[in-house]
Amino acid sequence: MPEFNARGRTTDHSFEQLEEIIQLCHLYGVKVHVAFNIVIFQDELARAIELLQKLLPLGPDALIVQDLGLVRVIKEMAPWQEIHASTQMTITNELAIELTKDLQIERYVLGRENSLSEIKTIKENTDKEIEVFVHGALCVAYSGQCFTSESIGGRSANRGQCAQSCRFEYDLIVDDKKVDLIDQKYLVSPQDLCGINEIESLKELGVDSLKVEGRLKSPNFVASVASSYRKAIDKSKFTKEDIEQMAISYSRGFFPGWLHGVNHQELVDSTFGSNRGLKIGQVQEVRKSSIVIASDKDLSNGDGLLFASTNREKKLELGSMIYDIKSLKNRRFEIFLAKDFKTQSVQAGFNVYQTSSPSLTKELTKSFNDREKLLRREISISLDAKVGEKLQLTASIDKQEVTVQSESELEVAKNDINLDNIRKELCALSSTPFKCQTPIINISENSPFIANKVLKNLRQRAVKELSEKILKHDLGEVLSAKLPDLSESFNQRESKIRPLLRELSQLEGLIPLLNSNPNIKNKIEFIILDYEFGKDYKESLELLKSAGIESAIATNRILKPNEYHHLKVLTRLAPDYVLVRNLGALQFFKENASNLKLIGDFSLNVTNSITADYLYSKGLMTLTPSYDLNRDQLLSMVKHSQRKDFEVTIHQYMPSFHMEHCVYAAFLSNGKSFKDCGKPCEKHKVELHDSFGNKHFIKADSECRNTMYNAVAISAPTLLKDCLEIGVSRFRIEALHEESSVIFDKLKTFCKLLENELSPSEVNLHLGLHENYGLSQGQIFKEDTYVDRKKS
Repeated sequence: MPEFNARGRTTDHSFEQLEEIIQLCHLYGVKVHVAFNIVIFQDELARAIELLQKLLPLGPDALIVQDLGLVRVIKEMAPWQEIHASTQMTITNELAIELTKDLQIERYVLGRENSLSEIKTIKENTDKEIEVFVHGALCVAYSGQCFTSESIGGRSANRGQCAQSCRFEYDLIVDDKKVDLIDQKYLVSPQDLCGINEIESLKELGVDSLKVEGRLKSPNFVASVASSYRKAIDKSKFTKEDIEQMAISYSRGFFPGWLHGVNHQELVDSTFGSNRGLKIGQVQEVRKSSIVIASDKDLSNGDGLLFASTNREKKLELGSMIYDIKSLKNRRFEIFLAKDFKTQSVQAGFNVYQTSSPSLTKELTKSFNDREKLLRREISISLDAKVGEKLQLTASIDKQEVTVQSESELEVAKNDINLDNIRKELCALSSTPFKCQTPIINISENSPFIANKVLKNLRQRAVKELSEKILKHDLGEVLSAKLPDLSESFNQRESKIRPLLRELSQLEGLIPLLNSNPNIKNKIEFIILDYEFGKDYKESLELLKSAGIESAIATNRILKPNEYHHLKVLTRLAPDYVLVRNLGALQFFKENASNLKLIGDFSLNVTNSITADYLYSKGLMTLTPSYDLNRDQLLSMVKHSQRKDFEVTIHQYMPSFHMEHCVYAAFLSNGKSFKDCGKPCEKHKVELHDSFGNKHFIKADSECRNTMYNAVAISAPTLLKDCLEIGVSRFRIEALHEESSVIFDKLKTFCKLLENELSPSEVNLHLGLHENYGLSQGQIFKEDTYVDRKKS
């Protein structure tokens, strides 16, 4: 989608080009899905509607959408338009699909973390189409739930501006000490997804569509992957060579991702983070001006090679192109490289990877450049030739049919008709998207004279009219969409703070402090509990009840099929509120605990008032806006919302990565999952130390998913005053690993701000004393213009 898509590092095409793309594809019977897959800010809604009015008449087969509010807008403008839920909508369970049924979304692109068994459960419990990722770059964080680019670099992954922070180098810090992992630096950089061996299983599960992650990849990558997966889908035997070709086109190493469940020992290789191509062998000997390698793969001049050291303490990678090659005995080759290549830097034992192949490139390029290899659609052609009547040609494909006639009637031929020449002329379709193997020719007994020029003209006219008929789409009228009006009225409520705690010990220490300071205690509406271990909730609720403080418990960020135990426990515990973090959990409570008071969290990605209104209609009492919003965007959304029941986070360590990958299990155990990892998360404190000098805390949830929290605390006391002026009166302060006394001091400081006893600058000055890396305003006061990255 021009201007609004998750490809923030590319150049957008124009609507004229998009129309050309759609028409070309439709001629060939290929569907076009337009990705409108980012969250939309309030002040962008008018522009989004303006662009939709240009897009919808072009007849895209589907729009892939992340923003719930945008789905409502599109359906209002064009009820007939098919919509697919983007993977950024974080749909990982059947309950989320049920909740959003009223949006009339036809297909859901599941989160990449769903296993085959989970996909099976989802498919069995919905009548909606399901799409699954099978190949390409694998994000370590859940799509739609990654705020790392936002928190580290001010660039939102939910806005197509991913900084690929998962590909950075990190040191592992365990219990405040650096762990020497030697060559393991890329601790959250997964291998690429390759699910080609799982295609038959996915077909058996009834999956409707397979998706390839191909952002910023070459046409050769597309050609290689499309060819290989086409073979797998059609049950023709794909070969080892097909997989090798895909690896040479682009690979960080292949792995089936989460299709077989978690495997924390293999998902992340951790020794590299970029394209390496195909591993083909090892260095056997280094000579003065050549290198001898052992390989089962035949190599040629021009092939690109990468030599990577296996010495874990001295990492080295060198690349070059083969200028000459000699075959030796026992699958050994003497390789001669570019003159400036430092041959002596390579050592015996280095791994060898093939990164390019001119012969492969030539073959792949043919698949989309060679006219003989281009797709041709079979059409039916029939010719009726009778003396005294006009020559008539009918062409059809699927349900489309056209008939054309000559201007004058046919006369009797003086010579015999050459049927072969007629067939040849009718089948002369090489410059068109069509082909015809066996045209039907009906000729009267008294052979008519058919001029070759007339026949050619009829064929060309028929192809032109058939093409126009294929491209003609009878769409409904594109209606106007009503933008939300400003809603200035609100009921002034007393401002309250909602602290969020992550450990039982924090609560145990905080309650006595609050009991001895009733003024601060009265400013607490309730305390949110977000614990790693559910066993601590019961005791915590009892402590809060005895102190006369209301409670809330947070759900997990992600909900998968058969993970309802956590939600059932919350239902039995019956806290005063539940902080809902995913759409599936919202549906679960609507079905099973309608008496619970529900509030929505930032992970629901609310960035405009239409999305907010939709989620309020689902029973949420308050909503925490997305952390993608800066000050102006947040205030604009609130001003345009009929309800002002927002809870704004004014102090926190921003949650960055939220991932299925467990750093604890991967690097502090040999376990593949929670079943055999020994639960190091219960014994150790883990941080990731980035190249900027910051240590980001890693915390696991009750399903062993990890969240990385940004090292620098974000505080926005000036935002509190802005929000109060427009009717927002609920504010969250999140703790991470602080002692109770520090948490209490933060609460006391913000209470003084609410009572005008401290200024925002005095608040920041005081709070900064508690932080190792000082304070940041984070995304709150940055200026976000979507197209900036594309222009730079």
